[in-house]
Amino acid sequence: MADPMRLRATEKDGVVDVKILMRHDMETGLRKDANGKVIPAWFITLLNIQAQGKDVFNAQFGSAVSKDPFLNFKYKGAKGDRLVVSWVDSKGDKRTDELLVS
Repeated sequence: MADPMRLRATEKDGVVDVKILMRHDMETGLRKDANGKVIPAWFITLLNIQAQGKDVFNAQFGSAVSKDPFLNFKYKGAKGDRLVVSWVDSKGDKRTDELLVS
């Protein structure tokens, strides 16, 4: 499993600002190693974020997303909302982290 994500979510005037840094190498499948062999593609394919059990953000990523992607979005919510952030990558690895909105 990958390193934990860095998550931050703050509420102001009924709007929650979510910032996520996902630790992942995100290989495109186009680079070569020192021996000239192609490094296989390996990237996050699906991202799901839920607040209080309801989807607030879904995304499908491709190989063009940079290493350790950063995501920032806002939704209507409240302090104390429980956020669950999950992703799946092209090798089937998964990661899920949670936080409470402050």
